[in-house]
Amino acid sequence: MKIVVTGTEGYLGALLAPTLLESGHSVLGIDTGYYKQGWLYNGITASVETLAKDIRHVTVEDLAGADAVVHMAELSNDPLGELIPDVTYVVNHKGSVRLAETAKAAGVSRFVYMSSCSVYGVAEDTVDETSAVNPQTAYAECKALVERDVAPLADDEFSPVFMRNATAYGASPRQRFDIVLNNLAGLAYTTGKIAMTSDGSPWRPLVHGLDIAKSIRAVLDAPREAIHNQIFNVGDSEQVYRVREIAEAVGRALPEAEITFGESNGDNRSYKVNFDKIHSTLEGFRCDWNADKGAQQLVDVFKAIDLDEATFKGKGHTRLKQLEHLIRTEQLDKELFWRVQPTSGIAATGTAK
Repeated sequence: MKIVVTGTEGYLGALLAPTLLESGHSVLGIDTGYYKQGWLYNGITASVETLAKDIRHVTVEDLAGADAVVHMAELSNDPLGELIPDVTYVVNHKGSVRLAETAKAAGVSRFVYMSSCSVYGVAEDTVDETSAVNPQTAYAECKALVERDVAPLADDEFSPVFMRNATAYGASPRQRFDIVLNNLAGLAYTTGKIAMTSDGSPWRPLVHGLDIAKSIRAVLDAPREAIHNQIFNVGDSEQVYRVREIAEAVGRALPEAEITFGESNGDNRSYKVNFDKIHSTLEGFRCDWNADKGAQQLVDVFKAIDLDEATFKGKGHTRLKQLEHLIRTEQLDKELFWRVQPTSGIAATGTAK
């Protein structure tokens, strides 16, 4: 199968693309290069050819001959979405819908969209794929809007599928430290402390990046009728944790670290998610990781590369800091397109997750 993956130079794309190659697929990447600086360790056996191009500029010709598009390239996470909400809507909502329309026009039969459990926002009861969405941020709202607008494109020739990932964690060569378990593990390792400002009571479902990659492979291998225009929560019902429990898992991997908690900080994003559908529908799919195993994996990587506080806190591994840097230094314009650099006269464009 020929697969186009957007965001191959991002946190999840760096894990997915090599696994697709190992499964015998032909893979073409599309990515901006925003996060090229964020290489933490040499952890992949192969890289893929990657087209440096903005998803807002992808053409039918770029996707010609592809059997599937896996779309992971968006502006990531809530703080970034709140910093530049207008551009977030243009890239994440309009850009993603346009990419799906372009894929359909190119004759691509499967379009796998990386959505998020953040669309549930706040929920008192356990939610599943049939529950109402309640997004609390620009990032989450865009995810819900893409699902809404891409689903009507489905027909006999075009099968979209929407993967609502739990909060990702785990080691990746293009590491992110701005997601909860990774952040707490890096904080504990580099400072010896986890001083939480909240009481850690909100619920968060977690899923390892390699299990996300595994779910995508399962969707690509599944019969069309099993996945056509379907939503799947990606994770495991046994991996829905209070934030306090995530910190405690890190503490078990680093028992010398001191963990303290504060009062409730008013963050009302809290939701328990049911993941039964993906396990019952996609034959053989099971999550291989949990918070304890993932925390230990991160600690092992940190020890191997001698992670220091400057690297942990640096812009290369935090989406908001890196984009702020590129905007401040005018490497990106106000719409987040690359500016022409006078030293080369060549500009690349793109977006990556």
